[in-house]
Amino acid sequence: MKLEHGIISRVQQANDIVDIVSEHVNLARKGKEMVGLCPFHDDHKPSMYVNPDKQIFKCFACGAGGDVIKFVQMREGLSFMRSVERLARRAGINVNFSKQASNGPRSDVDSADIEKVNRWAMKFWQQNLQNESVGARCREYIQHRKINEKSIVEFGLGFAQDRWDDFLSAARQKQISEKLLLAAGMVVKGDGGLYDKFRNRLMFPIIDASSRVLGFGGRTLGEDPAKYMNSPTSVLFDKSNCVYGLDKARHEIVSSGRAVVVEGYTDVIMAHQNECKNVVATLGTSLTAGHGKLLRRFAKDMVLIFDSDIAGAAAAERALEICLAEMIDIRVASVPKGKDPCDFILSAGGEAFVELIGNAVDVMEYRWARLSEKFGNSDNLTDRRRAMEEFLRTVSTALKGGKVDAIMQGLIINRLARILQIQPEDIRKEIERRSRPIERAAANTIENVKISKIDTGIGFGAKAQEEIIEAVLNEPRLFESAAKRVGANDFDIPVLKESWQLLEQRLTGNNEFSLAELLGQVESQETARLIVKLSDNGQDVETLRKRLAGAVNALAEYNIKKEQTPDDLSDEELRKITSVKGKPDRRNPGLMPI
Repeated sequence: MKLEHGIISRVQQANDIVDIVSEHVNLARKGKEMVGLCPFHDDHKPSMYVNPDKQIFKCFACGAGGDVIKFVQMREGLSFMRSVERLARRAGINVNFSKQASNGPRSDVDSADIEKVNRWAMKFWQQNLQNESVGARCREYIQHRKINEKSIVEFGLGFAQDRWDDFLSAARQKQISEKLLLAAGMVVKGDGGLYDKFRNRLMFPIIDASSRVLGFGGRTLGEDPAKYMNSPTSVLFDKSNCVYGLDKARHEIVSSGRAVVVEGYTDVIMAHQNECKNVVATLGTSLTAGHGKLLRRFAKDMVLIFDSDIAGAAAAERALEICLAEMIDIRVASVPKGKDPCDFILSAGGEAFVELIGNAVDVMEYRWARLSEKFGNSDNLTDRRRAMEEFLRTVSTALKGGKVDAIMQGLIINRLARILQIQPEDIRKEIERRSRPIERAAANTIENVKISKIDTGIGFGAKAQEEIIEAVLNEPRLFESAAKRVGANDFDIPVLKESWQLLEQRLTGNNEFSLAELLGQVESQETARLIVKLSDNGQDVETLRKRLAGAVNALAEYNIKKEQTPDDLSDEELRKITSVKGKPDRRNPGLMPI
């Protein structure tokens, strides 16, 4: 289906790219642009730039690039049409493309479909809670937990009735397909058919930084042995990569530079209720690398709050590995007297909780202190060595991936030397000894990068086609003269031919040119990346004019040479005949030696 240009343009203008990217990445100003960690590869040094004037983004490391629609398309794994639809909904633009598809009814289930069901489910359960008779018992529990009305509304709390088909019946009335309900994890299939997954539970919507309802957590109000239950893993939801409360905490996390991580839903709500608004929670699982990657986009450091020293000791080793592997400072604190953060805040107050956060201990020191306790603070050399080896094993494991540069590794070793009271050089040798075999194996591993290389062909003909596109993108006023000698049929590299056709559509008839609007007509991520890559040339008009003239001449020569070659040659053989040995003629920019 081809979307109208007017709709796309309206959606682009209503969604500023800086706002959208900031929902996923912590951006900092650098000159006229914004810069942050690229979410499309394992980025440790900010390499993605966002240009507010051009309304585009570009990563100089992995090559990802495009407009606001492409960012959503790549980040959330949506089709072009679904990305436009999601941005339209975000901006309050009332469009629904799913019913306009020209290929008949959709049989697939994607993340956008599931998100719509989740959003409807959230509203359905909210209505249950607000119903005077239906939600009475659940509201009593909420009041018992000291959650106020403002928090109920802010966090979208709801109630799933103690019935087998309360949700299922309502969904059927809405004509929501059973396939979609199963994919979203809202219903379960048993011997007797379908029934509601969540029953007799206080419902907590899990919402991401983009305000998408990813899934739910449900706290039983009865005797169910499963006290808490989460939505199952889907194309939209994975509890190892999601945290609860991020939609509410994101701005405070960014402004404070710190994310505070607790373990429970009510811990988050009570913290926010007491003005501690940079608090999020893992979803019934210990801190994972996915959580670390997610929060590192928004915060420079992280504080983990555990219910007790016992829980802290069990999770500190994993937290230390994530701290080093994901390059984020992590500190650890335990709530005293075995209380959870919610109860602690209720009894001691928000200020005491802030003080607890401020007194958190560096995760390395915390881990070493727990190991020392484990071995009884013994002066026995054997016990101390066992504690030290266990500690260094954790550190070596985290450093083995090679993500830590020499400077950062030196800082880490110096910190370890202070904690362990050992010479830094001795620690360095021990870490190198433990890491050496693993590093050799890792050196032969190629990281699985999502961004594939753009095929722009080889040879002087391909280079000429690319230079024509580049010149016109950077100086649209050159299009008219180029179009007198060049047409779409002169391009034989698919991605370059598509780029020229898009330029023809936008620039024929002296239409006003906007890079973002051009990208808005591109469904292919590969083409969008190429256009962004070529659009940042920076050369003056006269240089571009000369390059364009040379490239047009070279393309004409290339096409003549093609016509003189036998028709039965393969594309590879043709490229060999028309390929160039040597470099471009720098005295005549754009012309390639033949």
